[in-house]
Amino acid sequence: MIPNTKIKFVFFGTGDFAAKILDILHKKDLCPALIVTTSDKPQGRKMEILPNPVKVWAQENSKVIIQPKELNEIRHIFAAAYDVFVVADYGNIIPSHILNIPNYGCLNLHPSLLPKFRGSSPIQSFILSEEQKTGVTIIFMDEQVDHGPIVAQQNLDIKCPSGHLVSKWSYKELEEKLAELGAELLIEILPQWIKQEIKPKEQNHNQATYTQKIRKEYGLINLNDSPKKNMKKIQAFTPWPGAYFFARKNNKEMRIIITEAEIIDGKLIIQKIKPEGKNEMPLQDFLRGNPDLENQIMI
Repeated sequence: MIPNTKIKFVFFGTGDFAAKILDILHKKDLCPALIVTTSDKPQGRKMEILPNPVKVWAQENSKVIIQPKELNEIRHIFAAAYDVFVVADYGNIIPSHILNIPNYGCLNLHPSLLPKFRGSSPIQSFILSEEQKTGVTIIFMDEQVDHGPIVAQQNLDIKCPSGHLVSKWSYKELEEKLAELGAELLIEILPQWIKQEIKPKEQNHNQATYTQKIRKEYGLINLNDSPKKNMKKIQAFTPWPGAYFFARKNNKEMRIIITEAEIIDGKLIIQKIKPEGKNEMPLQDFLRGNPDLENQIMI
């Protein structure tokens, strides 16, 4: 077994999924020599320029991090003899000539059972789907998105009471579980990959399904739709973009985000909401102050 400290790799990542993976790798003494992440971007209602989760983690743990606008601009940095590049939740396309730099290529950790749910929103898409299984996949990257041969794959052990939806887990809960599973799988296979003990297996491309970037308008729900459909949207789109509906008050539409709900006896029971311009509150507190909206919400 190759000691973790002897594996020299670069980690490419940006979001919470990537930051969680980094944290687990760090605790297991598998630390990247360099972290590559995307540029700081405007966030929140005030559109403040803020660091992404991976940059925050790197700064808190005193790790070397770079934020190139174009990877070609810093190609010389990768000239060092790295064993492998590891990519998770990076958000940018990595050119093929960059993928070919490390001695043992580039591995991508993806939160789905590829070839299902290729693309940028695999966790949300799984929750919204009728699929009953999910997990993580590590692939040997090629120039196409989530297309390369499978190096390792692991199902997530989903234990739900009989009759409950698999999507009982919210997006953030599922993201965290998949990050933990993926990090442990990476720790297990990386020494084997460096020793060339793993032969990648080509994906069945005929079974591939694809996801798309989540847009704000996807969170709009119709309270008259099925409880199951609306519950899936709430779980998939919390915290962003939020599952929301509009209520009319004083001839104006008010956007209301559902922050907590559950299905009871086949009905969607909304427990907490965030009305436009206000803080989160229990639905019943909101209705006490707005009794005229009850017939629009309590469907």
